[in-house]
Amino acid sequence: MVMLDTLANALAAIQNAEMRAKSEVLIWPASKLIINVLRVMQREGYIGEFEYIDDGRWGKIKVQLLGRINKVGVIKPRFPVKLKELEEMPHWLRKYLPAYNIGILILSTPLGVLSHKEAIEKRTGGVLLAYVY
Repeated sequence: MVMLDTLANALAAIQNAEMRAKSEVLIWPASKLIINVLRVMQREGYIGEFEYIDDGRWGKIKVQLLGRINKVGVIKPRFPVKLKELEEMPHWLRKYLPAYNIGILILSTPLGVLSHKEAIEKRTGGVLLAYVY
C-alpha cells in the first residue's frame, strides 16, 4: 500500500466515516501535521475528542465524530496566501467553501496550523492545507 499524502488519506477517512454516520474513526499513519489539523477542526467544533495511540510503528489517531462535517478535503497544490489575500479572500473562499461564513480553510502559518479566521486575527499569511464545512 503506497502512502503518498497522509493528510489527504486522513481527511478522506474522516469524510467516509461521516458519510456512514459513524461515531469514531481510526486514522493511520499519524503525523504532527494531521494532529495539528485535527486540533483546528476541534477548536472550530467539527470533531470531538481525539487521542494518539502509539502502536510501536507509525501510530494511530482515534477521532470522535460529531456528525457536523458535510465535506472535508485537502487543497492541492498547497497555494501560498498572503495576509492581504486572506483579508479580501473571496477568491479562495468561493473556490473551496459553499457560502459566506460557512466552513473554514486550514492554513500552515509561521505561527502554527490555524483556521483562516485565526490567521486574519493573528495577522499572518501561510499555505492552504485543507477545507472543512
